[in-house]
Amino acid sequence: MTRGRRREHYQWNMDIFGVSKVRGEAELIHAIVLLFERLGITSLDVGIRVSSRKVLQAVLQKYSVPEHLFTQVCIIVDKFGKLTREEIEKELKTAGVSSEAISGIIDVLSLKSLPKLEEVLGSDGEAVADLKELFSLAEDYGYSEWINFDASVVRGLAYYTGIVFEAFDREGKLRAICGGGRYDQLLSTFGSEDIPACGFGFGDAVIMELLQEKGLVPDLSRQVDDIVFLLDNELGGPASKVVSSLRRKGRSVDLIEDKRLKWVFKHVERINAERLILVGKSEWEQGKVRVKNLSTREECDVDINELV
Repeated sequence: MTRGRRREHYQWNMDIFGVSKVRGEAELIHAIVLLFERLGITSLDVGIRVSSRKVLQAVLQKYSVPEHLFTQVCIIVDKFGKLTREEIEKELKTAGVSSEAISGIIDVLSLKSLPKLEEVLGSDGEAVADLKELFSLAEDYGYSEWINFDASVVRGLAYYTGIVFEAFDREGKLRAICGGGRYDQLLSTFGSEDIPACGFGFGDAVIMELLQEKGLVPDLSRQVDDIVFLLDNELGGPASKVVSSLRRKGRSVDLIEDKRLKWVFKHVERINAERLILVGKSEWEQGKVRVKNLSTREECDVDINELV
């Protein structure tokens, strides 16, 4: 069975069960929006540009551009906004695309309106149908104000096969915050059988830049309940048992060794830990450890079986 038939069979099954063809992409974008909202970022700060690889495929077919040039054309037009129109035209010409096709490609990929795209490509093609369905789902999910159609979004990687999207900051100061789309033929490149799939990736550095700019970086001060310090290097095993026991009881615990006690006291205060637990030879021989409560400054020997 060919890849095409497998894909058609899958879509046929989806039709039987009433599953939308672009529901996966709609779910992914919803996950992205929810993350932004929970970080305090609004649709006034961030937008998500949406298009489909099928748009470019339709344009190339319209102008009889050879299929083997598709990947190279994707890489070039992915530079929209980074290079001038003249530079894009020059690269496309060098790749072997005709002047007529270059003009058509750039005109279509400059569109920012789905109705305008429909006028150019018609309403019967998969590209327009998929995009209209996605925007309809966006209304249902309640995130339509986050997304906008932008035909220039093609994503430079060759494996995308359908809907593609990129999140960007509205002020245009940062790189793409995240991006992704559909890649139904990716797994075969790794020797597996193709299955319909879609996904996205975040740029953690860009997210941090955005949060810092908006004053939204949360206070992530370290939270440690207990610091366990062994007073003798031979007590590594007993100290590990104490750490394991406390963690199993739900405590957040750090183990420290090969440091001076004075440094340990300063470290405990610096990270605002609750307790310092000292594992010493004489105490351990009695089945105990020395516990210092950092808030009350009180300390006492505690039986290891009663340590909580």
